[in-house]
Amino acid sequence: MMTRAEFRKLIRERRKQLSADFQQTASEQVIGHLSNLPEIHSSQNIALYLSADGELATPKLIEWLWQQGKSVYLPVIHPFSTGQLLFLHYTPETPMVNNRYGIAEPRLNKELILPTRQLDLIFTPLVGFDASGHRLGMGGGYYDRTLEPWFKNKSGAKPIGLAHSCQFVEKLPVESWDVPLPKIVTPDKIWHWE
Repeated sequence: MMTRAEFRKLIRERRKQLSADFQQTASEQVIGHLSNLPEIHSSQNIALYLSADGELATPKLIEWLWQQGKSVYLPVIHPFSTGQLLFLHYTPETPMVNNRYGIAEPRLNKELILPTRQLDLIFTPLVGFDASGHRLGMGGGYYDRTLEPWFKNKSGAKPIGLAHSCQFVEKLPVESWDVPLPKIVTPDKIWHWE
C-alpha cells in the first residue's frame, strides 16, 4: 500500500488536472445534492472553507448557502493554540488575509468568532477518502482536532466532507487520530457511513 504522503501527492495531482469548466460543473452538481440533504434544511450556522489547490470549488456553494438564509463561517488558524481552528462569520464584506499556508481566511476579529460547538455543520476539505469514510487531509491535523468531540460522542457540529470523485481510493492508511466522516458529497453521489 502507498504511504499517506504518496496518496497525497497522487490525489493532489489528479485534482490539479481538473479544468475551470469542470470545477464549475462539479460545484453545481454538489449544490444539487446538498439541496436535498436534511442536514442543510435543519442547520443555520454552517462552516465551510475557501477552496484552494484544486479542491472542489466552494464560492458558488457559499453564495447558495447565503441565498438559503444560512450563516457561513470560515476557518481561521488559531493564533495562540497550535493546531487549532477558530470559525469566523463570513460575509461578502469580510476583510481577508492570507494565512501561513497562503490560504485566504477572515482577518481575526474576536467579535465574529462562533464557538465550534455552536456550529451545526462543518463542511470539511480533504485530499482523499476511501470506501470506509476515512479522510486524508493535508497532514496538519486541524480538522481531526476540530472534529474530535463529534467523533467521540456525536456532540457539536456534524462533519460532511466535500470532494471530487477522483479523490476516492479504495483504502487509505489510517492513523489512530483520524476522524472518519459520516457523509461525503461528491458531484456524482452522496456517500453515507451513518
